[in-house]
Amino acid sequence: MKLGLILGDQLNENNAIFDHLNQESDVIVMGEVLEEASYVPHHLKKIILIFSAMRHRAERLKEQGWHVHYHSLDLTSSIKSFPDLLEAARSLGDVDEILVAHPGEWRVLDMLKTWSEQRQVPLRVLPDTRFISDLTSFDAWAEGKKQLRMEFFYRLMRQKTGFLMVDGHPVGGVWNLDAENRKRWKGDPPIHPIKPFHPDPITQAVIEQVCAELDGFGSAEGFDYPVTPEQAQEAVSDFVTYRLTAFGDFQDALVDEEDYLFHSRLSAALNVGLLDPMDVCQQAIDAFEAGRAPLNAVEGFVRQIIGWREFIRGIYWRFMPDYATRNTLGHDQPLPEWYWTGETKMRCLARAIDATARNAYAHHIQRLMVTGNFALILGVVPEAICRWYLAVYADAYDWVELPNTLGMVMHADGGVVGSKPYAASGKYIERMGDHCKHCHYSVKETETSQACPFNALYWDFLMRHRDKFEANPRMKMMYRNVDRMDEDRQQAIAARAQWLKTHINTL
Repeated sequence: MKLGLILGDQLNENNAIFDHLNQESDVIVMGEVLEEASYVPHHLKKIILIFSAMRHRAERLKEQGWHVHYHSLDLTSSIKSFPDLLEAARSLGDVDEILVAHPGEWRVLDMLKTWSEQRQVPLRVLPDTRFISDLTSFDAWAEGKKQLRMEFFYRLMRQKTGFLMVDGHPVGGVWNLDAENRKRWKGDPPIHPIKPFHPDPITQAVIEQVCAELDGFGSAEGFDYPVTPEQAQEAVSDFVTYRLTAFGDFQDALVDEEDYLFHSRLSAALNVGLLDPMDVCQQAIDAFEAGRAPLNAVEGFVRQIIGWREFIRGIYWRFMPDYATRNTLGHDQPLPEWYWTGETKMRCLARAIDATARNAYAHHIQRLMVTGNFALILGVVPEAICRWYLAVYADAYDWVELPNTLGMVMHADGGVVGSKPYAASGKYIERMGDHCKHCHYSVKETETSQACPFNALYWDFLMRHRDKFEANPRMKMMYRNVDRMDEDRQQAIAARAQWLKTHINTL
C-alpha cells in the first residue's frame, strides 16, 4: 500500500501524487495538525481558509472513489504534527512508500525526510505542479550569474509560456510596463467590490471550531474567501470583468478607506492550490486580446504570477536553509508591539495593520512601502518581521514570504532579491495616496516632535548604511540629498531617529 500525503497548501487537482497511486489499493492522507496551525500565530482567516479548503477537497476525493484518511483538528488527539499523522496512517496496513508533492517549506521537507529515515519508510518527493518552472530549471538559469534579477527570469518565463509574445518578441515592444502602473487614485474610475463567498456548512463548522479552540491574529468575522476551485474560478472572473482594466494604472496606489482597490485577492487561492497559474494568466490575456483590458494592466498582472511568484520560489529553494538566518545590515531593533494591535498614530501603518487584521490581506505596496519600509528604516531584526508577515496574511507560506520579506523588504540577504533597499520617507506615501492628510504627524517635517517618523528614520537609515549603499548607482541621488544637509541637521536627524527607536511603542 502507498500513502499519498496532501499538504494543506497543495490542494490542486493535478497534484503529482495522483499519477503514482492506485485508487483501489492506496490511501490519501490529509490532516489538520496543530503544529502547523500554531507554530506562528496565524491569522484566524488563514487557518479557516486552509482547513475549509482541505475538508472540501477531501469530500471531493471521497466522491471520486479515493480512500481518504483525514484527521480533523482535535486538541485532545496525540496527532500534533505531520510525523504523527503519518504514524497514525501506517496503522491502516503495510506501507511500501509515501508520496508527497515537494513541500513549500524547507522545515516541512526536512521533517518528512527525517521521519522517513528514522522509520525506514521510503518517501518519494514529486514535483509541485502548482508552479510553471521546476526547481532544476531555475537553478540552471541561476548558475554562474553574479546577480539574479527577476526581470531577466521573467523574460525567460514569457518565452517559455508564450504569454504576451508575438514571433518571439513581447507584445507592445517592451517586456515590462511597470512605469505606467504608478498612478494615484483620485476617486475615478469607481471601485467594484471584491466578490464575497459566504460560508457553507463545512466552512461554518470550521469557523466555529477554529474560533473556539485556537488563538491567532486578527478576526474571523466576515470570512468570505473562496474555498473550492469553483469559487476560486468565480473570483478570477470577477477580477477580470470588473477590476483588471484599472489594475495596472492604480496597482501602487494607497487609499485611506479602501482595502482592495483594483487588486485581485487571488494570491491566497493560488498559493493553496485552488487555481492554476497558467489558467489565471490566460484569462487575463484573453481579456486583453478581446479589447477588454489594457496591456499595462495585463502585463503587470501576468508578471506578478509567472515572473515574481516563480522567481521568489526559486530563490527560496536555491538558498535555504541558511538564507533564513541572514541579517546583512545587522539590524537589531525589536518589532514594535503595535504591529500586532494596529494601535499607532501613524495613519498609513494603522490603516494597513487594521486591514490586515480584518482581512488577512494587504496589497503589495502596503506590505513593501508601508509596513515593510518602516521595519527596514527602523532596523527591525529580520526574523521578527518575517515571522509577522508569515502569521498575518492568508497567502503567506514560507517559500513566498521569506524571500519577499527578508530580501525584498528588509534587504537582509545582501542583495540577492533586490538591487537596492526599498527605503522611502513619508513623501512617497504622501505621493501615492491620502493617508497623510488624516495623520497625527506632519509629513512636511523631519526633526520636530510632530514630524512624520518615516522621515527621520529614512535619512538616518541612509546615513547609518552609507558605506554599503553610496556606490549603488540607483542610490546616488539619495546620497546627494544627504550631502546637501549640514552637519547640524544630520545630527538632529540622528537624534530624532534615536528618540523614535527608544519610544517606538508610543508612536
